[in-house]
Amino acid sequence: MAEEKSGYSPQLKRNQKIEIKKEFNNFTQGENCRRELNGNNGGSSKRRKQFRVGDDGKILFDEEELKMILGFNRGEDYIEVLCGTTNKVYGDYAGRLKINNNGEYFITCECCPGCPLVNVTPEAFEKHALKEGTGRWKSNIWVHCEDEDRVPLWKTPLTKYYTHQANVANWKDSAMRKRNFHRDEFLHCTSCRKERRFRLKNRPDIKNYHEALNNKSWTCSLWPYHKITCDDDEERPSLRASRGCSRSSTCQGCSTCYCEGCIKCRFEDCNCQECRDFMLYAEP
Repeated sequence: MAEEKSGYSPQLKRNQKIEIKKEFNNFTQGENCRRELNGNNGGSSKRRKQFRVGDDGKILFDEEELKMILGFNRGEDYIEVLCGTTNKVYGDYAGRLKINNNGEYFITCECCPGCPLVNVTPEAFEKHALKEGTGRWKSNIWVHCEDEDRVPLWKTPLTKYYTHQANVANWKDSAMRKRNFHRDEFLHCTSCRKERRFRLKNRPDIKNYHEALNNKSWTCSLWPYHKITCDDDEERPSLRASRGCSRSSTCQGCSTCYCEGCIKCRFEDCNCQECRDFMLYAEP
């Protein structure tokens, strides 16, 4: 009776405990996700073993680890190996993979005499072999080694020399198709200190947020969605708690919505440290 008069019923107490447990689970999952990602890659996007560069900034190829690949040929500023991809209906499409000392990939198809496909991207070679849309060129394109045939590129040292910066044409289209989920982010206005929401639904939206984040004098008037001023109210705290995660409306960061960097949210024309590192050292 005393509990009912005070407005503090057992049901209300149970509901409060459930809410507290939810918040705790969201927080711990977010922290575990960050620790897992940071533990795997040092706090940045997945990186592979770095290649050596010369005084001029050009890649230095390690011939010792590459000469076991059949058809290996060393040019003045490139290496070349025999490669191919297999179509289950039409068989093998043979070609030659050339990698220059900037890390750019070119493939010349030799599926038949006079084939017009010369110096194209790995994705274009996939498309030519009627494997368009798979986006798995590292697995679909293979090379022959001394002790094994049809070794996927991702299992060879060749991918070490691939850089996103030099192969924009190879991944630009797939970046627009990529479905990696990115949660909504908030940014403080440097003038009024109000928080404004950025919805990261596609690559142009993410680019808007990325540029705003790197702008040390960003203000409400630069918000990209519609014109606002510092006089406009910011979102209520109850709305700001939701950041668009499909797993939980009050998620604080989980493996579903927390991104450490991908080709959808890193940009080849940006000079920030995160983008430069990703474009040069992230896995293809």
